[in-house]
Amino acid sequence: MTRIAVLGGGVMGEALIVGLKRRLTPAPTIVVAEKRVERAAELADRFGVQVAAPAAAVVGADVVIIAVKPQDIRSLVQEIASDVADGALVISIAAGITTLSIEEVLPRANVVRAMPNYPARLELSVTGISAGANCDGAALAHAEQLLASVGTVISVPETLQDAITAVSGSGPAYVFLLAEAMMAGAQAVGLSAADARNAVVHTLLGAAHLLDVSGEEPAVLRAMVTSPGGTTAAAIAVLQENEILDSFIAAIVAARDRSRELSAS
Repeated sequence: MTRIAVLGGGVMGEALIVGLKRRLTPAPTIVVAEKRVERAAELADRFGVQVAAPAAAVVGADVVIIAVKPQDIRSLVQEIASDVADGALVISIAAGITTLSIEEVLPRANVVRAMPNYPARLELSVTGISAGANCDGAALAHAEQLLASVGTVISVPETLQDAITAVSGSGPAYVFLLAEAMMAGAQAVGLSAADARNAVVHTLLGAAHLLDVSGEEPAVLRAMVTSPGGTTAAAIAVLQENEILDSFIAAIVAARDRSRELSAS
């Protein structure tokens, strides 16, 4: 039976625990290290996981998932270094932390850098993964299989991890911001808060599903619903006047650059 150590019991740690327990057959043994005692007890009670200190959690683990904040990862890796088995798969989901920085402490591990996003809690994540220099193909395939338990996996060179962090890792926040704006606009033209939310949420869901299943490019679909001189054209003109596309591009570049700064710090 596979033994998986999850170091960090926050939102993403919990999402991975749920997906791994639900999707893997046979079910793995999962051991969680979480410094908040109440949170550790909650995870043990809700999901039947074992709880241990980080060094004890990784003993005998085939897979180690590091799900702590980036500023905590270096001290954590040093703490577990002597207890991680040779050849173990170590998956880090800490933003901006390079595989090299982990391999320097865990040279005999198969290190994979991953960036899942918030919808992992619904098994709808987009996760970018990259293999470290010492990671073999079988270990990378295993990491992809594990992370597919919470959604779609995209394998990219590590040089593009900052980019996929900016697009997918931060991406849900862009959609939530758009939803906020659309709901505010809906209420400005007279809809109740409840009707505004219902209209906006299901408009976004329907549009995203159509974009997914149609195979059409976004610009083509946009043109299909933008009749010349119509209501949609009037709205799009305002958005274009305010350089909405350029703003989104600039936002993604800013997120990428911040991820690079985290990597260098």
